Amino acid sequence: MTLAGSVSQVRIGASARLPGAGRRGAGIDTAYRKSLVTGPVAVTALGLEGDVQVNRRYHGGAEKAVYGYPQSGYAGWQAEFPDIADRFVPGAMGENLVITGQDEASLCIGDVIRCGTATLQISQLREPCSTFAAIIGTTRVVRAMVRSGRCGWYYRVLEPGAIAAGDSHDVIERANPDWPVARFAAVAAGREGTLAALQALTTLKGLTPDWQQRAAAMAAKQGV
Repeated sequence: MTLAGSVSQVRIGASARLPGAGRRGAGIDTAYRKSLVTGPVAVTALGLEGDVQVNRRYHGGAEKAVYGYPQSGYAGWQAEFPDIADRFVPGAMGENLVITGQDEASLCIGDVIRCGTATLQISQLREPCSTFAAIIGTTRVVRAMVRSGRCGWYYRVLEPGAIAAGDSHDVIERANPDWPVARFAAVAAGREGTLAALQALTTLKGLTPDWQQRAAAMAAKQGV
């Protein structure tokens, strides 16, 4: 039985300059920092209304329209990095939705979620980037996310609607009960995963086409 979840926070971001980041510390424009929103926010096929993705090569788009992160995940970061524990609070991950009651172990790739009046589907894990390191202030967090699997997940939007803090986050369809986000994160990081598992990912319902292709390449390499 799937644990019930809910949305504790909704966040959107606007483009702003992040000094000291990027090549030679020249700074970059990013909408990583997300502000807390009160009241319902419309969600379309490309994400939450008012939320900006500056680098469209790696962020945003229909397959990564909304980013969710579990409330329980921050404690793991605080324990691993006690010297900067105060930085690991809601908003630190660049997340749009903070989810309580569910996490990478209880949600699966391909899960269809009823959230507010919208219907979402978990499409893939989040991968760490240099902006994450720049915001937190250390590159150590990049490897730590890959190693720990405290990554959160992206959604595609199946049915537009509106989402607000306090809304339920209910799994209404589960196609892949053997593929929690945590397991997928471990396979994606190369920590585990048989050839059969990689081959299964190439056609896994709900997984992004990009990751299906990446799994096929990993399987081909392993099968040689």
